This record gives sequence, structure tokens and C-alpha cells, in this order.
Amino acid sequence: MTPIMVFDIETIPDVDGLRRLHGHPAEMSDAEVAELAFTARRDKTGSDFLPHHLHRVAAISCVFRDNEGFRVRSLGALEDGEARLVGDFFRVIDRYTPQLVSWNGGGFDLPVLHYRAMLNGVVASRYWEMGNEDRDFKWNNYLSRYHTRHLDLMDLLAMYTGRANAPLDDLAKLCGFPGKLGVDGSQVWNLCREGRLKEIRDYCETDVVNTYLVYCRFQMMRGEMSRDAYAAEMELVRSSLSKIDSPHWGEYLDAWPAP
Repeated sequence: MTPIMVFDIETIPDVDGLRRLHGHPAEMSDAEVAELAFTARRDKTGSDFLPHHLHRVAAISCVFRDNEGFRVRSLGALEDGEARLVGDFFRVIDRYTPQLVSWNGGGFDLPVLHYRAMLNGVVASRYWEMGNEDRDFKWNNYLSRYHTRHLDLMDLLAMYTGRANAPLDDLAKLCGFPGKLGVDGSQVWNLCREGRLKEIRDYCETDVVNTYLVYCRFQMMRGEMSRDAYAAEMELVRSSLSKIDSPHWGEYLDAWPAP
């Protein structure tokens, strides 16, 4: 089978970039720099959500599904910087050419990863292939919105119409999956400032499993996965998660009772 890589990122304000752009004094704290940016953004747009190029990657979590089974993990180690995380993401693509699956990856995750790869000097030649070296990529690549090497489930299910977009948490719960468990993206910056990166990675991992489960439901809906195969895949995910010695997976399974 073609390897499947479901991915999700968590981000924080790029305070170093904000200092460089706006010349903030050295004595100004990271929190103060970020709050100035949030305030300016709210005044301009009504939301404190910063432009994509001013996000820094704090975590990247992935589900890997291939002939070896189901696995979920966050890239890199807790002490690794952004360059290592982003580099690892694109190295996996370079090595395996997986089917990428995301929820709003085209609208957020991938544009952020593009900017951060550029700023960190990361090489990602396979990802950026458009058919010059591999003719198959002319007709199906990671970059074109309507190609399927990257499947943005949110975008596709909404028929590429932003008005119809659904939150992953809502759709996961409506399908009977756990959804978010106590943490959401709005808390990531505060968790990072408190040094609670492990909690950010745990949250990101549960989100990426939610995405994979919704993807499986989508595959059954489109006839690519039979009902029996779908049931077997759900059991594989449950079994795989139950073998991971980490409290967040116990909580996740408790919120996802077997049928």
C-alpha cells in the first residue's frame, strides 16, 4: 500500500521575527512582543490570529499507516528546535513519497511549513516536485489544490467553499470519535511559555488521530474501504493506541468506547 502520512502542526508567535521586523528593544519580553502583535492584528482584522509567515512551528505530529501497521508520534525530541522539526517532516516525504492527509493543511499547515522551511534553509525537493524530474508529478503532486498526493479533507468535504468548512472537533465528535480533550490551539502559546511542550505534543497527536479516523470514514463513504475493512481499521487503531504507555492515550480511549 502507498504509505499514508496524516499530519498536524502546532504553532506559536515568531517573536524573533517580530523583533526583527519591528525593532523591539532587547529588554521587551517575548510575551510583550507577542501581545503587541496580537493587539495590532485585532485592531486590523478583529482577530488576533497572526499571518502565516509570523507563526513558528512548535510541534508536528503524524499518523503513519503502511504495510507495517499504524503508528502515531511527534517528530523530533522535546529539545529539538524548529529547523529540526520542519526538516524531519520534509525528509519523510523525500524518503517515502507518502499520501499526505490533513485537516485544513492547505489553508494553514502547509503554507506555514513552506515559510518556515524557507527561513530555516530546509531542502524539500520531493515535496516541490511538479513533473520536471518525475512525470507522474505533473498530473498528481503535493501542491495543486485538486490533486490528491495531499488530501485536505476539510477543503474537499466543503467542496472548496470556505462557507461550508466544518471544525475537525465537531465532525470527529459527530462521527463518534473523541475529538479534542481539554486543550485547543488557543492555549498553545501559554503552554509553551510555561514550558509544557509535552502537553502540546500530546494534544497535537490526538488531533492527528482524529483526522485519521475521519479520513477512514471518508474512505468508507467513497467506497475505497469496505465496512468490514473500516471496522478492522478502527480495531487496529484502538489496539495500537492501547499499547502506548502514555496517559493521553488512556484518556483518548476512554472517550472512544468500543461499539
